[in-house]
Amino acid sequence: MANNQMEKNLSVQDMIKKNKKKKSMGNAVEKIVPIFLLLCAIVSVLTTIGILFTLLRESITFFSDVPITDFYFGTNWSPWTDHFGVAPLIAGTLLITFIAICVAMPIGLASAIFLSEYATDRTRKIIKPILEILAGIPTVVYGFFALTFVSPLLGEVFTEMRIFNALSAGIVVGIMIIPMIASLSEDAMSAVPNSLRDGALGLGATRFEVAIKVVLPAALSGIIASIVLAISRAIGETMIVTIAAGATPNLTFNPTESIQTLTAFIVQGATGDTSYQSTIYNSIYAVGITLFIFTLLMNILSQYISRRFKEDY
Repeated sequence: MANNQMEKNLSVQDMIKKNKKKKSMGNAVEKIVPIFLLLCAIVSVLTTIGILFTLLRESITFFSDVPITDFYFGTNWSPWTDHFGVAPLIAGTLLITFIAICVAMPIGLASAIFLSEYATDRTRKIIKPILEILAGIPTVVYGFFALTFVSPLLGEVFTEMRIFNALSAGIVVGIMIIPMIASLSEDAMSAVPNSLRDGALGLGATRFEVAIKVVLPAALSGIIASIVLAISRAIGETMIVTIAAGATPNLTFNPTESIQTLTAFIVQGATGDTSYQSTIYNSIYAVGITLFIFTLLMNILSQYISRRFKEDY
């Protein structure tokens, strides 16, 4: 009996020791994980600071040779002949973005309304992943699709349209950002409580009226944020506009003409024909910081809108 009692005591002691070891390992993990997460956050912050420092350093060198007023208010962009008026590139970027949003916003919102308000769970599980496949297609594929399919198709309608044009590039950029608007807007609409829908339906509203007059206003902050983020994505698009829009820096808002965007010039200027530390080379960074400012303002606007129109239920 005494031996059995000793064995029981020993087994209990062993269990206590094991529990202590597990607790000590758990405490070690609890201490290590926050440190690891902090290091990841620091790496992200340092990367952003490094990018901003590089852009500022090279841009300051460029603006020491070219006045900043001539750069932002000049209308002639021809770096290889010492003309650095960036207005044509900004106009081309805004034109592409405007066309893209005109394509993506109605289609994306209509898709989001269907997925949130009309589709069954089974239909949503099938359609939403297929829709999001568009976001996984390489942009270079979109570019060649715009050049070899969309441009010839539009050329049959607009006979004077060039093979490189803003319209086809803008349409395809719009197709590319549809999943961003549709997915984020659908998430915002799905977060609206069903009690609001049930109340509107109980008052005699149709499902379409519920979607337009109840769900959309309630999810407005998320919808607007998705549109602003999509605009930011369109502004920063590179390969589609480089392949399909051309490399002609025209200060025009005619979508049938060839234009050049900020990102397209960065690709062109970064080729081997540009000598290191030349004015043309430094202009790449000046254009880059201009693009950085555009996207930064879009992200700040998105956060402001999300806070301003956020609804808590």
